[in-house]
Amino acid sequence: MPGQPVCEGWELRVGGVESGVLAARWWKWALSAPAGRSPVADRTGEHAHWRQPSDVWFLAGTYGGRVERRCTVPVDRPLFFPVLNTQRPAWGLRPEPLRLPVSLARAELNGIPLMLHQATSRRFLAVGTPRVAWGLWGLLDPLTPGEYVLTIQGRADDFCVDTTYHLQAVPLG
Repeated sequence: MPGQPVCEGWELRVGGVESGVLAARWWKWALSAPAGRSPVADRTGEHAHWRQPSDVWFLAGTYGGRVERRCTVPVDRPLFFPVLNTQRPAWGLRPEPLRLPVSLARAELNGIPLMLHQATSRRFLAVGTPRVAWGLWGLLDPLTPGEYVLTIQGRADDFCVDTTYHLQAVPLG
């Protein structure tokens, strides 16, 4: 797969929380927003602050295509975001998540490539339905105050993602 190396040999953790749990939390967050305030459907970054947790800051994925967002993020939390990800209802005794046939996956912060992490969740409940999730994810340590450009690109079959985040890292509070 072109792009950055994908780390599969060790478990990504934020404050002791492993990546599969973070992926499930991200999906619960993303699916909880009403249509008019969805950070995923948002094309500008206007809804980036939607119900952010206190231990990590989620950046939204997209429904595909080109998106450019501007948002403020706190300096005291790591940032967790998808490059490519899926979720589906988890019915039956052994539900498996949908894994995409990835041909491109990369993320860069100010032009510097970031390590990506593959994560699969256990079954979780979101919007009243048991679900499972898979994805290629990026994680940034808390940023120092300043301006940053995060670019995210991914492709799987005919689905593509090309997202640019203009981030302003500030103390919130």
